[in-house]
Parts: sequence; structure tokens; C-alpha cells
Amino acid sequence: PLFLNQLQKDLEEVKELLTNATRKRVRDVLVAEKQKLELEIKNQPLPKPKDVAEEEKSSLGGYTVKINNYGWDQSDKFVKIYISLNGVQKLPTENVQVNFTERSFDLLVKNLNGKNYTMTFNNLLKPISVEGSSRKIKTDMVLVMCKKKREEKWDCLTQVEKESKEKEKAAYDTADPSEGLMNILKKMYAEGDDEMKRTINKAWVESREKQYKGDIPMDI
Repeated sequence: PLFLNQLQKDLEEVKELLTNATRKRVRDVLVAEKQKLELEIKNQPLPKPKDVAEEEKSSLGGYTVKINNYGWDQSDKFVKIYISLNGVQKLPTENVQVNFTERSFDLLVKNLNGKNYTMTFNNLLKPISVEGSSRKIKTDMVLVMCKKKREEKWDCLTQVEKESKEKEKAAYDTADPSEGLMNILKKMYAEGDDEMKRTINKAWVESREKQYKGDIPMDI
């Protein structure tokens, strides 16, 4: 605004000089400067009215936090997602917004203790009814109600979760039972602590020794 004010003052002075200038060369220089100043003023960003700027600052103050923790439940008609947020009931209701599509929803909670909170669910397991879905604000909690298009049980919330479970199940459900057991042991070994790794190693060595002894013919 200060720079814009200076430009406007310069333009006023150039216009004043133009009214008094009689020499063509001087007038041409002043006209060129006038056009340059007008273009510069036109390209300056307009300042926002104070009340709008203040309102935006208060509604989106602080920084944005992604919510990762939630609980969920279901009935015949709804999938319910519970999100804990301390003090959320004290906010104006318009500060808690949820946008639904047939296979997703995103939650935005604005200006809760100086922070904004967001949560997005894409690729929901099954389609939901946008019109029938809603959100409820409870004490220290937001409840997102996704209306099922069909009254059927959901095994999980998203398609990604379903694919992940199927891959894990496929690793264990092999034609060879010992291969399935090996996959389980490998997973336990990879995720286990040192004690678990020692136990598995010991069991593995003992198993190989037994197998080896069993392979030796008795008449040698």
C-alpha cells in the first residue's frame, strides 16, 4: 500500500507537469512516463479489506495438522468414524466441515486452539450416499456418518486396506502348508526383537538337525 501510494503521487505530479508543458519533446517524455506509471499502478495487487483479511486470519490461523488417529464402527445403514479433538464442541459449527463424494470424504476443522485439522479418506471400500451422509459434533469428538448405499457389512474402511489384507492372507494360504508356516516365521523374524530372532534361529537349527538325523540310514 505504501509503494502504491508513492506511485499515485508520482502520477499526479506528472499530470500536473503535463498541463504546464509546452515543448513537444518534454510532453512526449511526460506522456511516456504517465503511461508507465498507470501500467505499474494497474499491476499492483489490491489490498484486501481489513475485515476480510482479519476474518481469514482468524478462521485459518496457525498451521494445519493431519489427523491419523480414529476409530470406526458400523450399523446396517451407516459407517461411523470417530475422531477425537479436545474442545471441538466449543467451535462455531461452520468451522467443522466435511465434504463427501460417493467413494471419499475429507474433514476440515478450522482454528481449534490455533491449529487447523484435516483428515482425508479416499477409495472407500463401497459407495456411500452423499445426501444421506453427515457429521455430528460431540464433546471432544467429531463423528462422521457415512450412509451406506447398500445395507451390507464392510470388512474394512478402504480399498487399500482390503488389498493389503488380501496380500497378507495370500502369503499364508499357499498350497504347501510348510511354505505358509515359513512365511509366517519370516514375518515374525523380520518384525521381532532380538529375543524373538534368537528363539526362531534356535528352533530353525534344531529343526534342521532333526531333519538331518532322520535322513541318515540306520544300517550305516
